Amino acid sequence: MDAVELRALATPSLIVICLIGIYPLGYAIYQSLHSGSLIASGSYVGAANYRTVLSSATFWNSAEFTLIFTVAAVAGSYLVGLALALAFQAGIPGARVLKALLLLPWVVPVVVSMTSWSWLIGTPQGLADQLTSALGLGDVGFLSSPTSAVISVCVVKIWESFPFMFLVLGAALETIDTTLYESARCDGAGWWSCVRHISLPLLRNVSFMTWILMAIFSVNDFPTIWLLTGGGPLGATQSLVVYSYQLVFQEFQTGQGIAVAMFATLITAVMAVVLFRFISVGRRPKFREVR
Repeated sequence: MDAVELRALATPSLIVICLIGIYPLGYAIYQSLHSGSLIASGSYVGAANYRTVLSSATFWNSAEFTLIFTVAAVAGSYLVGLALALAFQAGIPGARVLKALLLLPWVVPVVVSMTSWSWLIGTPQGLADQLTSALGLGDVGFLSSPTSAVISVCVVKIWESFPFMFLVLGAALETIDTTLYESARCDGAGWWSCVRHISLPLLRNVSFMTWILMAIFSVNDFPTIWLLTGGGPLGATQSLVVYSYQLVFQEFQTGQGIAVAMFATLITAVMAVVLFRFISVGRRPKFREVR
C-alpha cells in the first residue's frame, strides 16, 4: 500500500476530526467576538469581550483557584498513585481485590460520587461533621468557609483522580525489566535506591504524560466543583469553567463566557506544550566526546 492509498484511507477520518473539533472551535472564537446570545450571534465587538473579562476581578480569582485546583490535583493524585503502584509492585496480600476497590473512585460516575460527597461533607448534618463533633472538634463546616471549601474540593479531586495515576503508573512499572532490580540488589542496593535510580527515571516520560492529561482533566473539570459547591462559598471554588458556565447560562453573556473558556483552553495548551517540551528533551540522545 503506497502513500497515496494511505492518504485516501485517512482522508475521511481527518474530515470527521475537522468537523467535530475545528468547526466548533472556530465558531466559538466567532461568538467570542460578538455581543450576542445563545440564539443570535449579535453585533461584532472585536476584542471587547476579552478586555472586559481581563479587567474583571472575578476572572482572576477564578484563574487563581483553577491554578490551585490543577496543581493540587496533579501533584496529589500523582503522589498517591505512585505510592500505591510501588506498593503493589513490591507485593501486598490480596492485591487483586484491593486493586479493584482502589479503582472504584475512577469507575463510579462522577454524579454519583459527588452527590455522595455532598451528603458526606456538604451539610452540618453530614457524617463528616457529625464525626468531628463526636471527637470534640465542633462543626468544621467543610464547605461553609472559603478556605475549607478550597481544601475539601482539592482533596475530593485527588480522591477521584488517583486511580488513573495508579493504573497508568502500575502498568508502566510492569514493563520494566526485573533483571535491572535483581542486578541492583546484587550490588547491594535497597528498595529506595531501586526506586530512585531505576523506577523513577524509567517512569519519566509516562509521568509527564499523566501530568498533561490530569492537568487537562482538572482545568476542564466542571461536575466535581459544580456538584459540590456550585463555585461557592463567595466564589472561592469558582474555576474558569464554572465561571464560563455562569456567564453563558445564568447571566446570558455568551461572548464573555466563551472568552473565559478560550482563556482556559489557552492555559491548557500552554501547559501541554511545556510538558511535551520536557518529554522531547528527555528523549534526545546524549553523546560524549571520545578522546
